[in-house]
Amino acid sequence: MRATKRIAEATQESLHRIFTIAEAPDSTLGRLEQEMSQNLVGFLNNHIVASKNALTDIEQDFINARIPEQPEFVSDHMHHLLDKLVAQSVHTSSPSFIGHMTSALPSFILPLSKLMVGLNQNLVKVETSKAFTPLERQVLGMMHNLVYQQDDVFYQNWMHSAEHSLGAFCSGGTVANITALWVARNKLLKADGDFRGVAREGLHRAMRHYGYQDLAILVSDRGHYSLKKSADILGIGQENVIAIPTDENNKIDCQKLAEKCQQLAAQNIKVLAIVGVAGTTETGNIDPLDKIAAIAQQNECHFHVDAAWGGATLLSNKYRPLLKGIEQADSVTIDAHKQMYVPMGAGLVIFKDPASVSAIEHHAEYILRKGSKDLGSHTLEGSRPGMAMLVYASLHIISRPGYEMLINQAIEKAEYFAEIIHQHDDFELITRPELCLLTYRYAPKSVQALLARNDDEANKSVNMLLGKLTKFIQKRQREDGRSFVSRTRIEVSRYGGEKVIVFRVVLANPLTTKEILQGILQQQCQLAQESEKFLPELLQAAK
Repeated sequence: MRATKRIAEATQESLHRIFTIAEAPDSTLGRLEQEMSQNLVGFLNNHIVASKNALTDIEQDFINARIPEQPEFVSDHMHHLLDKLVAQSVHTSSPSFIGHMTSALPSFILPLSKLMVGLNQNLVKVETSKAFTPLERQVLGMMHNLVYQQDDVFYQNWMHSAEHSLGAFCSGGTVANITALWVARNKLLKADGDFRGVAREGLHRAMRHYGYQDLAILVSDRGHYSLKKSADILGIGQENVIAIPTDENNKIDCQKLAEKCQQLAAQNIKVLAIVGVAGTTETGNIDPLDKIAAIAQQNECHFHVDAAWGGATLLSNKYRPLLKGIEQADSVTIDAHKQMYVPMGAGLVIFKDPASVSAIEHHAEYILRKGSKDLGSHTLEGSRPGMAMLVYASLHIISRPGYEMLINQAIEKAEYFAEIIHQHDDFELITRPELCLLTYRYAPKSVQALLARNDDEANKSVNMLLGKLTKFIQKRQREDGRSFVSRTRIEVSRYGGEKVIVFRVVLANPLTTKEILQGILQQQCQLAQESEKFLPELLQAAK
């Protein structure tokens, strides 16, 4: 006999209960919270990356566009979420999920996140955040110190100054990069004589006043797509984000960068900013930041470093020298939700000069008054949660030496994985790790021997087949759900710059073991054998 479904009603009493905190662990809400927490712990302890359900099937659980006219009991809706959402989410904390820049979180983050959400502070203004405002300013000071290493007097003077800010918290690296280039644009096209500045009069009048034919942003061809978003939003235009070729190590070619600057100057095109990349998203490589800094200085333009991924490497005394020159940057982007193991939504941009943010300062009589210490006067986003609390807690609980251990172990694990790939007869290492990213592909020994003959036409055909096989293996591995690697398409110098499809792995999860990495290669070998088309064609071509 089917149980009769309970019917909830929207009443003043029921709404009051929803907004009331459970007073005891054995109350209804208290029991629900405990059940949800236990279920989440069970999910996090499961090493399966994802269920085998197809996305099209999952879409059927979220197909109704009507807002309900009848409320549900919290307990009923919680079980709906457990069945339809949690059970079919991607387990990004799994030690075998090594395809993207998302990793396991420290266990202390979960109760602290509840504290942050429950307090519901809005960092746009002191009146809605109180102690969270000086805390965020301190975290910005700590991260500024990580990059620029100024003395204590510097931070005493500027960290809590109402007219200054050492940076801005953002929802991620994209908004951080936009903020950095926004500052660069407004400083370049500042008020001058009768011209009231680009922020007041717009880009067209600014260009006419300063006499520039155009503006340009220069970055390597491994630059993040968010830079084109920035150019779009700031009115500079995506086509004016100019990609500079990289060398065989995926680092910007500084000679070609300098030549491009000269060429643009001859055309009366002003270089607004040069962007150095500290940890490319595809290969994890770091540009020669000190050399870029010198070129930026020669061309009197803003030097920004996109260190969304690699910035945390500064926490390691052993590997900090990889980012030599970052201290010369005018601005730096770092994502705490990557290698600092904080939940999503914790990006930040740091400015070398505490006065830089005055170029984007905004005020409103009802909320962001002049002279206040409201953080919203120097941020692109308005209402923001107190994510700085989680960064603050992590910096204290893990500490710099703890982060150094995590960073060092991740890089060394990537080096280990690269070595076993290199030693394996049926895999080809494409890019060696500089940080904890690397790329490779399945390529039987006989196929690698064929590629080594350097027959360009034959190699194109073989690389095309290898690309199809790589896609087949990656898709099957993802659908299987036990492990996950991503794939990308990059230029490979040994094949004359031809773009090839490769596996991409990120080894930041401290729970990923050498045995798991060995198992991932074994699974990929097995999946390759299941290809009824691409592998036989490759082996036939290699005969």
